Amino acid sequence: MIPEKLLIKLAQRHANQSMRELKTTTGLIDFSSNDYLGFSKKLKPVQSEHHGATGSRLLTGQTKDFQDLEQKIADYHKTESALIFNSGYDANLGLISSVAQRGDLILYDEYVHASIRDAIKLSDARSLKFRHNDLGHLAILLDKFSKEENQEVYIITESVFSMDGDMPNLMELIELVKKKVNVHLILDEAHALGTVGNDGEGLAQSLQLENEIFARIVTYGKSMGSHGAAVLGGFDLNQFLVNFARSFVYTTALPQHSLNCISNAYDLLIQDSQEVEKLQMLVKQFNRLVIQSGLRLRFRESVTPIQTCIIPDNKLVKNAAMQLQEKGYDIRPILSPTVPAGEERLRICLHSFNTAQECEQMLHTLAGILKKQ
Repeated sequence: MIPEKLLIKLAQRHANQSMRELKTTTGLIDFSSNDYLGFSKKLKPVQSEHHGATGSRLLTGQTKDFQDLEQKIADYHKTESALIFNSGYDANLGLISSVAQRGDLILYDEYVHASIRDAIKLSDARSLKFRHNDLGHLAILLDKFSKEENQEVYIITESVFSMDGDMPNLMELIELVKKKVNVHLILDEAHALGTVGNDGEGLAQSLQLENEIFARIVTYGKSMGSHGAAVLGGFDLNQFLVNFARSFVYTTALPQHSLNCISNAYDLLIQDSQEVEKLQMLVKQFNRLVIQSGLRLRFRESVTPIQTCIIPDNKLVKNAAMQLQEKGYDIRPILSPTVPAGEERLRICLHSFNTAQECEQMLHTLAGILKKQ
C-alpha cells in the first residue's frame, strides 16, 4: 500500500476528471501522434551487431558511428557540432542544468515544455518567466535583471510550442538578445524539425539565423520517427556538455539501431522534401476547413501541424475526444493541470499522410459534437 497522502492526490485527480491513464488505440485515423511525416513507418535501419550500447559514451558506448552521425547532424543543421542525447527530455535536462551557473539568470517563456522547467529547477541559476511570446515583457525583465556583474543570462523558448502550435518572432527575439553581451538564446526545435522550412530544417535555419543562437535542441521522436535528440552549438559548448551534462555523462548510450534510424531519417529528409510540402499544404487546407466548419472561434491560430480546439472543462473535453474516437478519429484530450484550468483542449496533429477529406469529415463530426454540449 502506498502512503495515504499519495492516495489522496490520486483521489483528487479522479474527482476533477484529470486522471492520466495509459491507453492503446488501434485502427483509428491518426490525428494525435507527433509522427508528422510518417517516418516511423518508413525507416529501414541497417541490422546491427549489438542490441545494447554496453555502457555510457565516456566508457564503452562511444563508436565511430556516433562520430559520423553527429558530424552528419552538424552538417545538416549548419553548426559546428552536435551532441546526441537519449531523448529530448535528457537533452534539455543536461544542457540547461549544466550551463546555467549559480549567479546566472534564466528567462523562459511561460509555455515551455515540462522538460525545460525541470531542467531549470535542477540548475543553480535564478529563473523568471515571461509572458508567452511577449517580447515586450521579456525586454522589461532583461533591462531590470540583467545588470549584475559576472552574470550570464539564458533566454529559453521553443520554435513551435507543443500545446498551441504557435511560434515566437525569432528575428525580433535575436535582435533583443544582440543588444546585450551576456545574453544567450536556447531554442528548442523539437516540433519544428520536419515541419518548418522548405526542407523541414527548422525555424532558425529557415530564417538563416542558426549562427545567432547559443544552443538548439532537435529531437528525433517526432517528425523523424525515431528516438533520441541532439544539442547543436559550438565546439566549446560540445566539450562542456561532455564533461558536465549529467544526463549525458551518467547514462547508457543509445543502441546502434537507434543511430541507424536517426541517420535513415535524415536521409529521407534530405533526399525528398515531398512529405514536408504535403504536410505544409495540408495545414493551409485545414485552416480553411476550420473556417468553413464554423469552428474558428474554438481553434487557436496556428500555421503548424499542431492545431488546438479549446473545450474548457476536463469532463467536456474528455467526452468530445471519446465521441471522436468512436467515430474513428484518434484525437486525445489535453486536461488541466497539463494546461491551465479553462484551457483544456483537443490537441489535433496533422500529418503528411492525412487527407483533406479526412480533415473535413473530422471537423464536421467535431462541430456536431460541440453543438450538443
